[in-house]
Amino acid sequence: MGWPLGLNLDADKVARQLLGHYLCRRFPNGQVKKYLITEVEAYLGEKDKACHSSKGRTKRTEVMYGPAGYWYVYLIYGMYYMLNLVTSPPNEPQAVLFRGLKGIEGPGRLTRSLEIDKNFNGQPAAKSSGLWLEKGVEVDQKDILILPRVGVEYAGEWKDKLLRFKLANVSKYA
Repeated sequence: MGWPLGLNLDADKVARQLLGHYLCRRFPNGQVKKYLITEVEAYLGEKDKACHSSKGRTKRTEVMYGPAGYWYVYLIYGMYYMLNLVTSPPNEPQAVLFRGLKGIEGPGRLTRSLEIDKNFNGQPAAKSSGLWLEKGVEVDQKDILILPRVGVEYAGEWKDKLLRFKLANVSKYA
């Protein structure tokens, strides 16, 4: 599957591991580009009030209830797709949101730049889907900023959880 990380792990563990790896995209014209992952957010399943699965299993969240290693892509504000990776075993709906790549900040800009849309939803994180992960560089833990998530003010106590991970000193790893 081209999976450089452990499977069936809590999203916060996978999120930290993703920093320094590459998100790879084969574009429709056949061109392949690799992007250093610099910022992610973890969503910890039904208990996490900021996670879509906190409202239970729906058609929208069905992919999150499946196996790890699949893309969960959804549209927000009617204009931005959000790219997430399912991380945990079936029926434990956790995922990691991709917030930034080297040279691309913000999850909406990320999906627009990589031409990611709903067609990736439910696809494997594998070369066969045109969107996959590759092993990158080992990141020094002191270069990881641990921050609150963005845009989840509605989530009560979960809005302040330190579940956003950002690579500091990106030029050191590029």
